[in-house]
Amino acid sequence: MDKAAVYARVAKEIAAVNDGETSAIARYATACCLLNEAFPQFYWTGFYLVDPLKPKELVVGPYQGTLGCLRIPFGRGVCGTVAASGETAVVDDVHAFPGHIACDSKTSSEIVVPVFDGVGNLAAVLDIDSTEPSTFGAVDQAALEAICKTLLT
Repeated sequence: MDKAAVYARVAKEIAAVNDGETSAIARYATACCLLNEAFPQFYWTGFYLVDPLKPKELVVGPYQGTLGCLRIPFGRGVCGTVAASGETAVVDDVHAFPGHIACDSKTSSEIVVPVFDGVGNLAAVLDIDSTEPSTFGAVDQAALEAICKTLLT
């Protein structure tokens, strides 16, 4: 099965499990679990949430994988850059990314997608890491952005 077909299947699974779920944490946990299980090349799959008490910081949320960074300031690393810009980032080589935060030195490539609430405010970012370089591309970006839209709070 090609990558686009796997994403289509996983998107349907996420939508079905999350149907009627009111908890953002539960929706995020479902999404990261199903995505991580569907793609063996995903080394770390999870969400960093905007901290309501520190609105310019992300705090680790539901994830699958090794220990993640606990907090990331807006503007730092790939996740913080996406939080500040509101735009998806696809990074072929995280070691060449200015200001990269090495939560796990095994990570080689990464995609980070913003998640917005129902009124357009940033609620979280979806962060997916791979131990292989250049794992993510346009298919991943389009599919993950579509999935993140279904996670609106």
